[in-house]
Amino acid sequence: MADIETLHSKIVYENKWLRVREDKIRRSSGNEGIYGVVEKPDFAIILPIEGDKVYMVEQYRYTIKQRQLELPQGAWEGNPDVDPVELAKGEVKEETGLIADSMEYVGFQYLAYGFCDQGYHIYVAKGLTQGKQKLDEEEEDLRVVPITFTELKEKIISGDIKDASTCNAVGLAMLKGFI
Repeated sequence: MADIETLHSKIVYENKWLRVREDKIRRSSGNEGIYGVVEKPDFAIILPIEGDKVYMVEQYRYTIKQRQLELPQGAWEGNPDVDPVELAKGEVKEETGLIADSMEYVGFQYLAYGFCDQGYHIYVAKGLTQGKQKLDEEEEDLRVVPITFTELKEKIISGDIKDASTCNAVGLAMLKGFI
């Protein structure tokens, strides 16, 4: 295993959602270089399931200038150390209004560890009761879209659903027998 020594680290950008750090490093060979690292708190992504329906959300994603269908997901930047199951319950309620009787833990994955330290906890939510959404200002255009498992798989295969964490969460839940 190659050891990399951090020689110097500086914050080059920061806001309430993320921090970008540039690290000067020395590789085990002695060669020096830099790493750009995006620091973000871990998030939860939830598959809210009722019968053969999965409750997705659709919202405008500014970075790609498109509306996209994805699973409910999010982080609490103001409370990054929150228990992941509480985060999952809160996010699914916030985005869909759904309250889950049970949250089954599927697993943990990293989003893109080549440049970002953020990971995500995957949950399957069942025993759903409809409550009221509590959207953040940034989510004002979000809408809930229930679809069948067949539609979900077709949309992933066709490329209509492009959110990597959504595709991964569905795939891992299927591989582990949760759905």
